[in-house]
Amino acid sequence: MNNKAKLKNKLGSFWKLLGPGLVTGASDDDPSGIATYSQAGAAYGLSTLWTALIAFPLMTAIQQMCARIGLVTSHGLTGALKNNYPRPILYLMLLFSFPAIVLNIGADIAGMGAVGNLLFPSIDSTYFSVLFTAILLGFIIYLPYQKIAAILKYLCIVMLVYFIVPFLYKQDLIQILQSTLIPTVKFDKEFMSVLVGILGTTISPYLFFWQASMEVEERNKIENKKHLIVNKKIIQEINEDVDFGMTFSGFVMYFIILTTGTVLYAGGIHQIDTVEQAAIALKPLAGNLSYLLFAVGIIGTGLIAIPVLSGSLSYIITETFGWEQGLDKKFHEAKAFYTIIGISLLLGLSLNYIGFSPVKALIYTAILYGLTAPVLIAVILHISNNRKVMGRFTNTKIANFFGFTTLLVMTAAAVTLLFLQLTTD
Repeated sequence: MNNKAKLKNKLGSFWKLLGPGLVTGASDDDPSGIATYSQAGAAYGLSTLWTALIAFPLMTAIQQMCARIGLVTSHGLTGALKNNYPRPILYLMLLFSFPAIVLNIGADIAGMGAVGNLLFPSIDSTYFSVLFTAILLGFIIYLPYQKIAAILKYLCIVMLVYFIVPFLYKQDLIQILQSTLIPTVKFDKEFMSVLVGILGTTISPYLFFWQASMEVEERNKIENKKHLIVNKKIIQEINEDVDFGMTFSGFVMYFIILTTGTVLYAGGIHQIDTVEQAAIALKPLAGNLSYLLFAVGIIGTGLIAIPVLSGSLSYIITETFGWEQGLDKKFHEAKAFYTIIGISLLLGLSLNYIGFSPVKALIYTAILYGLTAPVLIAVILHISNNRKVMGRFTNTKIANFFGFTTLLVMTAAAVTLLFLQLTTD
């Protein structure tokens, strides 16, 4: 076998290894997340570039815990909570999750519709929003889990456009390096809102539920062929999948802040409220190709993220009430599961027609995630250190270090923001 064939086989094996971790990472950079990163870059230049470096080990540690919980317990995060903890914790989690996820879906649908209108100005954005919602609904309901997982994996390739855009514009490498390695923090309400928004949209609670539930789906798929015995090798493979997915997500986040922090900030554009504004602003400053790639990437990320968002919400609700659930099941086998997905998409779409601003939805979502994530992280840490639940697969010391660091960082940012909101006009 020649070197070319060996390389092809290795790449093929690596691609097969990638699964829920890659899709979870890609969905983290959804249109509302892109808008948040664009806001940060436009408002503060490269001052928030360091957050990508800090966020990577933190979100990786939490996602690995969620993946392990799903694999070991054969339940999603909601199921693990339901079986081992008091019901009030479960209902509180549901209370916080539902509005945040629906707002996120609404913001993403609006963003995709607006960008569709940018690419085809003769067609109104609302038509694109309806079209994307209908496509996603049919895609989720009628395709089996294996095909959905495969399509989401290939859609991740679209996000590579964000690795190209910054290099279409002249960059100051020294300044980039300094901003990446030396954190800048401003203790004012506006900066802390952006910081909590970045942390909230990067370390998002809905991803915790999705990661655990997808590991259960993957386990069920394998167990249809052979009995799966959880061991260190399988845990290592899952960790590698999560590592790659979170690395991918972190790079996309980094390059979006880099693009907007150099092109828009240097061009005197410091206020970006939506993804389409970011795309439009790039056009005269960085050229048509940058604009086109940025816009296409937004639609691609939405097609990945919305199934993850709606699926996460449906897993949370159906596991809470013990209803049949799973993307591997057909509609008649899990009617409640798919009905909840449909309702969440329609509710998200309806936000565009009742006068609720997508910009407000974006801001409220990111901040709500930033404020509620610490509670869920504390619960995840407790579950993943509980030997009664996890057996011999409890957290390592390194996992606990990064897990508790994540909890402290998210809590400190949220508390600081609340303090500034209450003490300043």
